[in-house]
Amino acid sequence: MTDGAHRRAAIAFLLGALFFAYAFVLRVSPSVMVDDLMRDFAVGGAVLGNLSAFYFYAYSGLQIPVGLLLDRFGTRWLMTAAAAVVAGGTLLFASADATGSAYLGRLLIGAGCAFSWAGTLALVNQWFPGRFALLAGASQLVAMGGAILGQAPLALTVEGLGWRDTMAWLALIGIVLAVLICVVARDRLRHKRDDTLAGRSGVRAVAANPQTWLAAGFGLAMTSPMLGFGALWGVPYLIAVHEVERTTAAAVASLVFLGNGVGGVLFGWWSDRIHMRKHPMLVGGLLCVGAQLSFLLAPGLPIALVATLVFAAGVGGSTMVLAFAVAREHNSLASAGFTIGIINTAVTGSGALLQPLLGWILDTRWDGLMVGGARSYSPDTYQIALLVVPAIGVIGLGLLAFIRDTGATQQR
Repeated sequence: MTDGAHRRAAIAFLLGALFFAYAFVLRVSPSVMVDDLMRDFAVGGAVLGNLSAFYFYAYSGLQIPVGLLLDRFGTRWLMTAAAAVVAGGTLLFASADATGSAYLGRLLIGAGCAFSWAGTLALVNQWFPGRFALLAGASQLVAMGGAILGQAPLALTVEGLGWRDTMAWLALIGIVLAVLICVVARDRLRHKRDDTLAGRSGVRAVAANPQTWLAAGFGLAMTSPMLGFGALWGVPYLIAVHEVERTTAAAVASLVFLGNGVGGVLFGWWSDRIHMRKHPMLVGGLLCVGAQLSFLLAPGLPIALVATLVFAAGVGGSTMVLAFAVAREHNSLASAGFTIGIINTAVTGSGALLQPLLGWILDTRWDGLMVGGARSYSPDTYQIALLVVPAIGVIGLGLLAFIRDTGATQQR
């Protein structure tokens, strides 16, 4: 690779990571608009959880087709079009006057964002295959910066501009990203894998490999604190249980994303360094589950200690990036996009599963209290609902027992 091509590839990787960060801002944005959205659309927790989860319905549902498309057509034009779709969906959501158009807006946002991390990992796979785990973690760190921006800073922006104008400004960022990706990104020359017998057999081999699905299940479990707690219900939980202001609650909840970003780099580096996947995954999984249980089962803890435990849960949960590495190394590189698509379906599927599920649990235990035109749930109700998240983490640790370590080397 020439120096010029290397620099262009590095900038394209950075733009992909920024697209993923932008996707996270939009992914978590409803968490700082809970009361506003409940009031403006006159809905309860279950409907709000479903509204937020429409992002994940599209994002998760498209990951396998996205992987196949990236294997076939590369990244440049797909990611350019995707960023433009995100911008359009964000504008539609900002102007929605009924839940139907809001659902469609969130669906379009999720559909476009479906290409963000999958496309970034495809760029890594093309240009920097020997640093896959490390750069996957690095892109996760950049993305977690977006998640943090989508918490306390976005909460302040919503308070100043209102949620509709805030979303309109976010749409403009999508347009800028689409232009930059189109100008900078290039695909490395390769033999095109169209719909041949070899291509179809590769897809079948990935789907038939139990290691693919075990890695996917572990990834789902480790992402649950980030998408179930941090991306929606963590902020109202902290307000109700610890009686803090919305911006403070958003700042604390955002620490799960900071921990995820920092941990992704550290665990990716450690895993590559020791040439092992399972040991770091076990350490991270235990940390993730233990930290969650600590602050959920002891709601009287000082907010500073809660913040530390939320951060620790994020650090442990970052081992979901190793699920991508494990699955990729257990399958052919020729089907890397499809493999990544399966794992990303499971990883983001935790949001599609948990956000409406937790909202439904909250609604079933709601005592009828309304505050400012929005439903208000008791601290005990939040605690019961959110204990579902570490329970899923325990299941993920059980799956880890059946995953074969790859030694950080390609097995096929």
